[in-house]
Amino acid sequence: MAIEPTSSRDEFRRGSDAALRTAALEEAEAISPQIQPGAIEMPRVVRALRNRNFRYFWAGNFLSNIGTWMQSVAQGWLVLELASQSPPVIFGSVGQRSAFWLGLVAFAASAPMLAFTLIGGVIADRVDKRRLLIRTQSVMMLSALAMSVLSFTHQINIPEIVLLAFITGTAMSLNMPGYQALVPSLVPREDLTNAIALNSAQFNLSRVLGPTIGGFVMAWLGIPANFLLNALSFLAVIFALTRIQYPPQPQQDDSAGLWQRLGEGFRYVLERRQMSSLIWLVALASIFGVPFLMFVPLFAKDILQVGERGLGLLMACSGAGAFLAAATIAYLEKIKNRGRFVVLSASVFFAAVIAFTFSRHFALSGAMLAIAGYFMILTVATVNTLLQHLAEDGMRGRVMSIYATAFLGFAPIGSLIAGSLAGAVTAPIAIAAMSALALVGTWALYLSRPELRQLD
Repeated sequence: MAIEPTSSRDEFRRGSDAALRTAALEEAEAISPQIQPGAIEMPRVVRALRNRNFRYFWAGNFLSNIGTWMQSVAQGWLVLELASQSPPVIFGSVGQRSAFWLGLVAFAASAPMLAFTLIGGVIADRVDKRRLLIRTQSVMMLSALAMSVLSFTHQINIPEIVLLAFITGTAMSLNMPGYQALVPSLVPREDLTNAIALNSAQFNLSRVLGPTIGGFVMAWLGIPANFLLNALSFLAVIFALTRIQYPPQPQQDDSAGLWQRLGEGFRYVLERRQMSSLIWLVALASIFGVPFLMFVPLFAKDILQVGERGLGLLMACSGAGAFLAAATIAYLEKIKNRGRFVVLSASVFFAAVIAFTFSRHFALSGAMLAIAGYFMILTVATVNTLLQHLAEDGMRGRVMSIYATAFLGFAPIGSLIAGSLAGAVTAPIAIAAMSALALVGTWALYLSRPELRQLD
């Protein structure tokens, strides 16, 4: 009997082993869930975090937003302190001057959103979004560092705060559309709703942690420490942006100019009445509802008289409600009759703001802020998700820039109106009247737009 050579037996054995391994892999793939490369299994409520790029993006922005809210608390308190020391050039009483200067600083911080966010949307559709975000985040980091140095050396006054707030707002206005448009590139389409909800969750969880930490840091280390910690926090998001593997972008047609592309974006939204109805709802909330947040320091200091730590806790209550709302959306995933849902949520938000303005008890004020934060985020996160799904890829940057302009760009107008009215009729009455007007306008829009009622 012939004997098979050793080399042939080895080859046969290796071939058999390879066949067994292939069969085992095929069986494993048949029974295991298919997850894209670089992803890991996650519970449903945080499913988008299974994507490596989104995890980096989410974590970096979370740390940076904590610093941003720490600065927001410190900046509002610093304005109140400087306003109380300023001569009565505009209004006689300290409370009137404080309300006016708070409104003016809020206007300076948010006015660029109205002027530059639309341009930012066109830019976001044409350039590398990651590089754009790194540059805008760097500008905001330098602005926070300047605030820290000037306040530490006691060289800061309200005009410098207004200028630095304007610089930060300009960078933010160019950052926002790219930030919104980048998210769909980091997750598969089935994870997009969850990713948007998780983004909202991290932003609003930072609204809990940031003001709470900021209030204690102000009490222990002083206001300049908040600005310095915010400057350092931008390193987290810049690092995250350098680590994500950004997919190649489709070639854009550069023959169209800036204003032509901007016009295309507006026509695209206006021709789709579902989109335009959602934008109008957000604009109403932005002008007449959202500005109340800028006046929480005034309520804490002059009306409730709870000091820096109390201010931090009040802001944290608002953030806690907002975080719970984002977690709710992330868990539910699909909400039926979303047009009616958005209107009802906005209505409760406005009612909670009105109740907050008339509260003189710390616990009740905190509860109203939590309710307002919850329903505000239910409203804007649902609108954000709807617009992201309704927009085509080549138009998403411009659509989200129009959304960002409506949500953030119109807020400075509301802040200026609220500050001016507060100087004449007190802050509680001014904010309550504006929220009541927004409530009436929201229902008028809902009843006059069948597209909004039919939106699912």
